[in-house]
Amino acid sequence: ALAQDNPPRLARRIVVSIPDRKLAVVEGDHVVRIFETAVGAPKSPSPTGTFQIVNHIADPTWYGPGKIVAPGKCNPLGTRWMGLSRKGYGIHGTNRPDSIGHNASHGCIRMRNREVEELFQMVAVGDQVELHGERTPELDRIFSPTTPVTTTPVPTATETAAQQH
Repeated sequence: ALAQDNPPRLARRIVVSIPDRKLAVVEGDHVVRIFETAVGAPKSPSPTGTFQIVNHIADPTWYGPGKIVAPGKCNPLGTRWMGLSRKGYGIHGTNRPDSIGHNASHGCIRMRNREVEELFQMVAVGDQVELHGERTPELDRIFSPTTPVTTTPVPTATETAAQQH
């Protein structure tokens, strides 16, 4: 195959609106997908700023104060973990799907397991993650109810990487 047959994928970034409790996958200026999330509770708020995904773990083990929870239904991280460059924080699944849409986590971005599995396939280590604590004009555009969302399949990070080799 020729190089022009497999153009490199546009940079993908994850944009999280903490006040809206939503996460968007953005490619260039195009919103690819929006997910509902849980964010940090008032006593343990989510950090704000720009970070990178530093690791991608399927079926993670949770390490808490004096407790270790193996992968499975009781694991607070759910089925996927995408660690951020801010140590101790990440985007992950949950064993409490009823918490989605609320300020309920210890600061991480929490998602439904089936949706975090979808996100896991869409992004890669090194992708940018923006956590916004206040609404901005860009967030209004991204999360507006009239934002068109892609319905055609978008290559996953793994498929894109495989095409480049």
